[in-house]
Amino acid sequence: MKTHTTLSEAINDLTKRGYTHNFNIHHDCIECAEINVQLRPDEFEIDEVHRFQEMSDVDDESILFAISSKQKNIKGLVVNAYGMYSDSASAALVAKLSMTR
Repeated sequence: MKTHTTLSEAINDLTKRGYTHNFNIHHDCIECAEINVQLRPDEFEIDEVHRFQEMSDVDDESILFAISSKQKNIKGLVVNAYGMYSDSASAALVAKLSMTR
């Protein structure tokens, strides 16, 4: 796994490697609105995790997940803040995403 200096650098690299869909976290799933796909925690794997912290603001932290689903034949990215600003999600989704932290 490559080490990236910035979030945009990591997104560009992962996109070149086939992680082309953008997912958002919802209560009990991650969703790609552009292709109308929802994945529950048991329907995707986390392939890579990258964490970033802005030097100018220690409270500005983000995490990038590269995910894939063999069932749906899809690869994509989930970007989220972590810490107190992270999105609310179900216990199952939080557990899945927390396994890699």
